[in-house]
Amino acid sequence: MDDKPNPGTLSESSEPLFSFGVIADIQYANLEDGYNYQGNRRRYYRHSLLHLQGAIEYWNQESTPPCCVLQLGDIIDGYNAQYKASERSLELVMNTFQRLRVPVHHTWGNHEFYNFSRDYLTNSKLNTKFLEDQIVHHPETVPSGSYYAYHFAPFPKFRFILLDAYDLSVLGVDQSSPKYQQCLRMLREHNPNMELNSPQGLSEPQFVQFNGGFSQEQLNWLNEVLTFSDTNQEKVVIVSHLPIYPEASDTVCLAWNYRDALTVIWSHECVVCFFAGHTHDGGYCEDPFGVHHVNLEGVIETAPDSQAFVLEVRRLKLFSLG
Repeated sequence: MDDKPNPGTLSESSEPLFSFGVIADIQYANLEDGYNYQGNRRRYYRHSLLHLQGAIEYWNQESTPPCCVLQLGDIIDGYNAQYKASERSLELVMNTFQRLRVPVHHTWGNHEFYNFSRDYLTNSKLNTKFLEDQIVHHPETVPSGSYYAYHFAPFPKFRFILLDAYDLSVLGVDQSSPKYQQCLRMLREHNPNMELNSPQGLSEPQFVQFNGGFSQEQLNWLNEVLTFSDTNQEKVVIVSHLPIYPEASDTVCLAWNYRDALTVIWSHECVVCFFAGHTHDGGYCEDPFGVHHVNLEGVIETAPDSQAFVLEVRRLKLFSLG
């Protein structure tokens, strides 16, 4: 990927507190190169695995390794399901990640749900909730089992929160379940198109089938964790497959109820950055409350160039090394 704008300007002499790796939209499949749904952007299905291997080599060779790597979802492509190769492709990618010498935190995107059910993912290696931080005497910060979200502290006074952007979704859910029916009604209320992946004519184009949203239960939990971080003067980085800030993203790629997520985040002082994938374009914007919204470029559409990101945290500011 190309270099992103640096969130914050820092002197070269400032010592990094810690660093972490970020990678998004690998979308591996054992297929020849193809194009996106619009037919105007090339996708490198096999080469995406080489990008991942290169990123892991880079992270492993760092003199000071990153504390962890954040994988922002869409780890394999939906085409795998069509060719009955989902488990085989996932195993290949996860075996590649095993070469990494630091923990990996996985988020789930739409392509996870094209390949697997939510129940399958919950019991798979893509569930990294075992890495979560248990805050003693604060049970309100423990997430419910009905969504895939958790938080952890990689460094004193810093907390990372992984959100489930498909907590509300028609993907990967049993179609006979009440939750599926609830989410389908929500989607159809905003999208009358026969093709639910089409944003044509929509006043809120994010209401398409390949997106999802955050339940009120999850947002209440997020509010509790951010309240804890406010009280303890922590800086918080939030991670999600779907972006939530329109100025940093194509609006068709936003979470369904991105405004609700922003309302919670903006009611707290602790959040410094929000990382997302999904758009493949990348994007960056600082919102009026000082939160840096960083959307990573998708590995799947990245030609054989640099693809790894290491973010150093220096004096409470994020600094992109490219």
